[in-house]
Amino acid sequence: MRGVSSARLGRTISLSLPIQGATSGTAATRVPHLPGRPLPQHFMSIDGGDYAAGARKIKGEMSVADDALIVSPHGTTTHIDALSHMWRQDQLYNGHPADRVRSYGATRCGIDKLGPLVARGVLLDVAAYLGVPRLAPTFRIDGDTLEATASAAGVTVQPGDVVLIRTGWSTVFADDPSSYGDEQPGLCYNGGTWLMDRDVVAIGSDNVAVGALDPGGTFHGTVDEDIHMLTLWEFGVPLLEMLWLEELSETKRADFLFVVAPLAIVGGTASPVTPVAVL
Repeated sequence: MRGVSSARLGRTISLSLPIQGATSGTAATRVPHLPGRPLPQHFMSIDGGDYAAGARKIKGEMSVADDALIVSPHGTTTHIDALSHMWRQDQLYNGHPADRVRSYGATRCGIDKLGPLVARGVLLDVAAYLGVPRLAPTFRIDGDTLEATASAAGVTVQPGDVVLIRTGWSTVFADDPSSYGDEQPGLCYNGGTWLMDRDVVAIGSDNVAVGALDPGGTFHGTVDEDIHMLTLWEFGVPLLEMLWLEELSETKRADFLFVVAPLAIVGGTASPVTPVAVL
């Protein structure tokens, strides 16, 4: 209900990257993604005539086109991580056995168990707070930075909020694709615990992994300090990765109604999503 009261204008803003690509084209390479990951593939299973059997006629007077879509969410498009995405030793979140994650899917903690999230969204625009278009790749976002950003925006992070953190990193790909999956700014462990102490229900960012990445694209810190381990495995807090926050940043709004619903992929470790901010 606090989220609903944060919608004051009725304006909606999409927070997702496009899914763009085809088996016969290179369009998908223009969309931010990690190197080496299978790119999304969108093509027409029935179209006007250059693929398959051409448009399917209905009653001899109208035609219909059908789509086919192949998406590997992690590292290729805006998505939300399920609690089964990562685990430690032989246990998933909440003590579930890790051997319940197999080639046929995760029978515990899959994305189909999450359901829709409707909450107050809070944008902590760290890049704007520091007066830069995007943070340097070496920048690590700690609790003091989050506190200062929230204070400057006049917002207090509360239990039940979905917190989105803008680094500006999503804009790197257009200028330097090779740097996009390398070292990058993001949460460090101290910043993650700051959010866990405030009992947020989900965290999102416009970088690749919410947490910072060290040179070579490796997770920052030790295993004990890893943001995925802290959020997904220890506290059961989903992560939204590869968000597009540029339009939302331009509004200067720090709070809004946040809505996202993952696809009900039974046993999935993630789902492509289009999160929406309602101002």
